[in-house]
Amino acid sequence: MKQVYFDNAATTPLDQAVFEEMKPYMLEHFGNPSSIHTHGRKARVAIEKARKSIAELLNTSPSEIFFTSGGTEADNTAIRNSVEQYGIHHIITSPLEHHAVLHTVEMLEKTGKVKVSLLDVDEKGQISLDQITEFLKTEPNSLVTLMHANNEIGNLNDIYEIAELCQEYGAIFHTDTVQSMAHFKHDLQTMKANFVVGSAHKFHGPKGIGFLYVNHEKPIPPFVIGGAQERNMRGGTENVYGIIGLAKALEMAYENQESNSQQIRSVKSYMIDQLEENIPGVQFNGLSAEMDKSLYTVLSASLPPNDDNDMLLFNLDINGISVSGGSACSSGSNIGSHVLTAIGSDPDRGAIRFSFSRHSTTDEVNYVVGKLKEILKT
Repeated sequence: MKQVYFDNAATTPLDQAVFEEMKPYMLEHFGNPSSIHTHGRKARVAIEKARKSIAELLNTSPSEIFFTSGGTEADNTAIRNSVEQYGIHHIITSPLEHHAVLHTVEMLEKTGKVKVSLLDVDEKGQISLDQITEFLKTEPNSLVTLMHANNEIGNLNDIYEIAELCQEYGAIFHTDTVQSMAHFKHDLQTMKANFVVGSAHKFHGPKGIGFLYVNHEKPIPPFVIGGAQERNMRGGTENVYGIIGLAKALEMAYENQESNSQQIRSVKSYMIDQLEENIPGVQFNGLSAEMDKSLYTVLSASLPPNDDNDMLLFNLDINGISVSGGSACSSGSNIGSHVLTAIGSDPDRGAIRFSFSRHSTTDEVNYVVGKLKEILKT
């Protein structure tokens, strides 16, 4: 049976070249980087080399890159510690953010530390820069936390312009770039963000390793306490081979970004065409089908009401197809997609998120669309 993996927004397969780069630090160079002996120094040198490489790719200083266990820890570190450090009492965000952000700001609001203002979103999931400006005029000492690319519907926010607005009104800006990191070039000298987040397993690196960029103008204290690692910014022995893999994966992504982008865009465009031709009544959530306004790795399809929608992902899995999906939350229920609910998606329509990588092919698209037709009996 054919196996198709179209769930790359959840995680990507580890690249063989990344694994080979990591392997010596699993088997040979196993020293603790905090140790002063030769074994430890080799690990320390490798970490700092990786940090420098990542900083150069993002056009920033190595001293502003801190390694974490992934995007969720990095988001928590930036949001919770900036609130404490700078006396932030107001957070501006959107109902479409990843739960690593939304649940964090909800927790802070429940404990009475902040007031949270959620931006309005239209039926396509678009936010208004004018509304951000109005909030900032009212409460300039705010934290704005908005992702670059939505993980469910692929919408892109103009984080460069948002960063400019925050700088103009003296607000702190945190952006979760987990989905767009490595797929777009980020210039941190040009983008005036205070905090930027990345996670290796979204671009063919290992799981369990990510990073947080902290602009030196707004330093924050550590979130994980218990050691002097990461220049006193994160306690705990460093994930040495994870860091090596993160740097290698980002290097490879930047080296091949143009060719990878063209290839993935062609597969996504082909899938849009095939779905429209073969699945009557198909629609697309958010801006995911608009190639210039969405993350090119994500396509969110909205399927007409069908008795088989509840079993759709299961039936696709039986046919060797791995995707993500769901629907808007039904009235009175908190089960389902908070993103689709926020944009007013019909809860009776099924939703599938297809997410692609450089390994995706048009032959795989043909197989998936064919099986989808069989399941839906179109």
